[in-house]
Amino acid sequence: MVRGLKKSERSLLFLNSLFLYTMRLLFVCFCLPFLLSCNGFRQATAPKDTMQQVKIIAHRGAWKKNNLPENSIAALQQAIQSGYYGSEFDVRMTIDDSLVINHDPEFHQISIEKNTYAVLMQYTLSNGEKLPTLREYILAGLKNNTTTKFICEIKPSGISKERASFIAKKVLEHFDTYQAGKKVVYISFDYNILQTILRIQPDAITQYLEGNKSPAQLKDDGIIGADYHLTAWQNNPGWITEAKKNKIALNVWTVNTTADMDWVINNEIDYITTNEPELFTERTNTTPVNNGWQLTWSDEFSYTGLPDSNKWVYETGGHGWGNNEQQFYVANSLENTYVKNGILHIVAQKKNMENSAYTSAKITTYKKVNIQYGKIEVMAKLPRGKGTWPAIWMLAETLLSKKEEWPLCGEIDIMEHVGKDSNVVHTSLHSYLYNHIKQTQITYFDTLQNVFDQFHKYGIEWTGESIKFIIDDRLYFESKKGQDNRISTNEGWPFDKPFYLILNLAIGGNWGGEIDQTIFPSDFQIDFVRIYSKKRP
Repeated sequence: MVRGLKKSERSLLFLNSLFLYTMRLLFVCFCLPFLLSCNGFRQATAPKDTMQQVKIIAHRGAWKKNNLPENSIAALQQAIQSGYYGSEFDVRMTIDDSLVINHDPEFHQISIEKNTYAVLMQYTLSNGEKLPTLREYILAGLKNNTTTKFICEIKPSGISKERASFIAKKVLEHFDTYQAGKKVVYISFDYNILQTILRIQPDAITQYLEGNKSPAQLKDDGIIGADYHLTAWQNNPGWITEAKKNKIALNVWTVNTTADMDWVINNEIDYITTNEPELFTERTNTTPVNNGWQLTWSDEFSYTGLPDSNKWVYETGGHGWGNNEQQFYVANSLENTYVKNGILHIVAQKKNMENSAYTSAKITTYKKVNIQYGKIEVMAKLPRGKGTWPAIWMLAETLLSKKEEWPLCGEIDIMEHVGKDSNVVHTSLHSYLYNHIKQTQITYFDTLQNVFDQFHKYGIEWTGESIKFIIDDRLYFESKKGQDNRISTNEGWPFDKPFYLILNLAIGGNWGGEIDQTIFPSDFQIDFVRIYSKKRP
């Protein structure tokens, strides 16, 4: 009891205490559970794999969806409204030292570096905006913006390196003047520009664009990011590991297709610079990595010449392969297998070899990667014409190790197409009990749109319970283990052991049939091959 108070005052104090206690009790019993449930709802609906979410940088602003001019203030504002991590833009300087935003060295065919801003002001962007100055761009970008960074590309000068350094200093002064220095990332193809920035402002965030220096070199020079074209990373796969080891930020420009977006996500790149930020947002919801899969092996064909011998081996010969096929499979021939511009070509030629009138190629991953369960994706464009028989398929390793014969070993046909049935794609499973010899194979076929001129993604999701055939991210067909008693046995379901992948182009044969002599050379094209395993909890 509090001493020194009158009885009426003590009664009032007691009532106040009782009221506070009651309110706390009501909060604990009713309000707190509700708040916790709301928090739980937010957690349940959050992205599945936030640890691997790639940050989006809108390339020259978010311009494409709404048909806005690139590098316009309107495109910047759209990037801010969309909540993207960054909006990239290009800075150049006029002859009278005005900093303006434009990608090309000319504006309406007028050289920016060789003319005054007054001359450039005679023309506008397609939406009526005048050519923005850096001052106007910064002020617009600071308005109602709590999320989006300025990704400021300082263009090299065509006049001199000294002028390029002067431009860099002027850009720094602008961001400092408007107290936006903490909201900007400076990028450039000109290494000297970045070094100039760091000499003036050592804590500035800088990223290099050219793609000709290793992450270790960047770290030595104080540059904290490698903002490289996709091919630079693909041609130097060790750089990704090196960048992460040296805590160098990884950015990839300019990524606009779903296939390349998947590569960025699969390799856990930090940032993506894209003209298609909306598409990338959609893609993150469907990409395998964000849906429980982990990339374990791939070939993006980001090199030139023969297929990578560290990933592929040839099978050779011309004995018909049990199907009376007409081709002779050759090894290490650039006429029949070559990689160019990111595409693997498997080519059938009308050329005599041994007792065959045609040559082609068959490559496999035997002893290069062990595949037992997982997700496989192959992006491919098929050859046109009667007699062609391209295939993406798998056999058990027990076959080549001579532990089992076909069909006891098992066969998974991810995609087969015969030219006499245009656009009809087949998927099949073969086993001792279910195979094409007995005409009991587990199979499905359907007509796709334009398999000859467009790439389609063919694949499977393979577990101990089923094999799902997936085409263009849609379920095409599924076979389940144990759907009848015989499929539970090895004779009916031999798919619980390691397999290897095969890519080949056969000609003629029992199924390929009549051969059109005008189709050669016949070209089976593969954009990428990706193999995933299930992530561990």
